[in-house]
Amino acid sequence: MKKVLILGSTGSIGVNALNVIRKFPDRFSVAGLTVNSNISVLSEQIKEFNPQFVVIKDKNKAKELSEIVNQNVEIISSENALVEAAQKYDYDILIGAIVGFAGLTPTIEAIKRGKRIALANKETLVVAGEIVTRLVAENGAEIIPVDSEHSAIYQCLVGENLNEVEKLILTASGGPFLNKEKSFFDNATVNEALNHPNWKMGSKITIDSATMMNKGLEVIEAHWLFGLPVEKIDVVIHPQSIIHSMVQFVDGSIKAQMGLPDMKLPIQYALTFPERLSNNFERTNLPLINNLTFFEPDFDKFECLKLAYLALQTGGTAPCILNAANEIAVDKFLKGFIRFSEIPKLINKALDKIENHSNPDIETIIECDKLTREFINNLN
Repeated sequence: MKKVLILGSTGSIGVNALNVIRKFPDRFSVAGLTVNSNISVLSEQIKEFNPQFVVIKDKNKAKELSEIVNQNVEIISSENALVEAAQKYDYDILIGAIVGFAGLTPTIEAIKRGKRIALANKETLVVAGEIVTRLVAENGAEIIPVDSEHSAIYQCLVGENLNEVEKLILTASGGPFLNKEKSFFDNATVNEALNHPNWKMGSKITIDSATMMNKGLEVIEAHWLFGLPVEKIDVVIHPQSIIHSMVQFVDGSIKAQMGLPDMKLPIQYALTFPERLSNNFERTNLPLINNLTFFEPDFDKFECLKLAYLALQTGGTAPCILNAANEIAVDKFLKGFIRFSEIPKLINKALDKIENHSNPDIETIIECDKLTREFINNLN
């Protein structure tokens, strides 16, 4: 029986993780759940999964929850509660499902304890990949990716020699604006940007898919997960989202991992690896899909993807600047303060303005993140 701590239990990844855990009650139990403020969903999760503790960022909501929950569950709400949960409590697997920079420090604490990390929070590796990978090696921890693309590559590499990999091929749906002209971006609405054709995700990640920043962050993450240089990591547009990613080997052979666009599959793989457990999830019906198409991404149209490649090539704190600027720019767009087309412009300004530090420690990364957010927030 493995005990699971879920950071971000009411988001799409967290909910799907609990859907998987529900299927295997003899294999997994829930040690802890963390949320920002959604106590209506959390209270139902507590009733079903009976965690030892929960973390709620909003202190008022934490007090409210304590008045409606009957189970014997410890309710934690403090500035450092996520880190404390990762440091002190009893669990075997941490599912990092929080979106954004906030997932970094608790994930590092879990790594220091030698835990398995089922990682959906790509920002952890984007902003601190060198530090994180070193700590994983030093502490005997595991990172198994939950992103469908990285899970696909992870699966394709099982039993293979990394020295024989010619390149990784990350697939991208192209998002809701795949067939729109770049001029459309000036007047794209929030609702249009949130209307993803294949995946049901949170707002921030869905906007990242529309700008293709999501794929750019995945390129950086793949570099750290698999130890390959940027020139060996390609992106290809695949609108059907059936092939989740591929690995091309030096002999020209390509291995691909396929499946429906359903996050339960990579979550289950990360929890059960190296086993594959039988489930009753919907199966892929290839004749029904009928055709699979691929083409090159438009780097001029999707500037965020180009900026991500540039940040990885630059190194140092450039990926941290990229990520922080993007988080604030996306938030501004969602709130109606900027146009969709301004997102890459703000990120580019931050990359030009904020000083880049080579070989940063974690304190430098945290400070860089703070400075970048302040810079973008203060732009009109």
